[in-house]
Amino acid sequence: MSLVLPSSGRRVPCEQCPLRAMPSFRAFESQELRFVSSFKTGELVAETGTTLLAEGNNSVHLYTLLSGWAFRYKTLPDGRRQILNYMLPGDLVGLQGSIIGEMQHSVEALSPLVLCVFQRNRLTELFSNHPGLAFDITWLAAQEERMLDDHLLSLGRRNAVERAAYLIAFLYQRAASVGLSGANALYLPITQMHVADTLGLSIVHTNKTLRKLADRKLIRWLDRSCEVLDVEGLMQAAEWEGPLERKRPLI
Repeated sequence: MSLVLPSSGRRVPCEQCPLRAMPSFRAFESQELRFVSSFKTGELVAETGTTLLAEGNNSVHLYTLLSGWAFRYKTLPDGRRQILNYMLPGDLVGLQGSIIGEMQHSVEALSPLVLCVFQRNRLTELFSNHPGLAFDITWLAAQEERMLDDHLLSLGRRNAVERAAYLIAFLYQRAASVGLSGANALYLPITQMHVADTLGLSIVHTNKTLRKLADRKLIRWLDRSCEVLDVEGLMQAAEWEGPLERKRPLI
C-alpha cells in the first residue's frame, strides 16, 4: 500500500461544505470560517486500502475527513495489527503528528475517501488568533480519548459477543450522527478481519461471534460489509446506553 499526496485543487469551498449544514456540528463564527477557508490548501482523494499516514513517518499535513471511512491502527514487529478507532466524516486526521512530530500510528482508508488538507505549520496561528478553534481542537482530542476509554473498557470487561455488539452499535451511532444511516439500512464497510483486529479475537472466534449476533437477527453479514438490522438490540446486548448527544466541532 502506497502513501498518497494531496492535490492542490480545492473542489468544495469551506463556505459550501456539506458537513457544516448538519445539526450535529456547531456553527462557525464568520472570522473562524474565513480562517479555516484560508487554512485549507486542497483536497485529497484516496481509494480503499490506501495508507494515509504511516507509523514512524512525519507529515506536513493535517486532514479533515469530508466523506468516507478510515481507521487508525498500530502493528507489532511480527505484523499483528490492533485497530484503535474508526474515522468518519468530520473527524480530524493526523493531529498527533502535529504535537509529537513522528506518527505513532497508521491510518488506512476503509472506503473511498475525500479529505480536506491543511498545513500543520499554521496551527500556531490558529491557537494564537482563534481561541474558539483552538478549543475545538482540544475538544476533538479529548473526545478521541473518551472513545478510547470506552473501547478499552469493552476489550477488558465485555465478553466476545458483547464486544462485537458494542463495536457495531458504536459504528452505527457514529455513522447516523453524520447522516449516513438515512431511511434505508446502514451498511458498515468492515470485514470480519477488521472486527477481529479491533476486538483482539482470532478470525475463527470472530466468525462464530458474529454468527451469534446474526442468529439473533441483530445484523446480517455480507461479503465485505455488515448490515445493521437492530441497533437497539445490539446496544442491549452490549449493555451500552449509547453516546451523549451534543454539538461537535468541525475544522
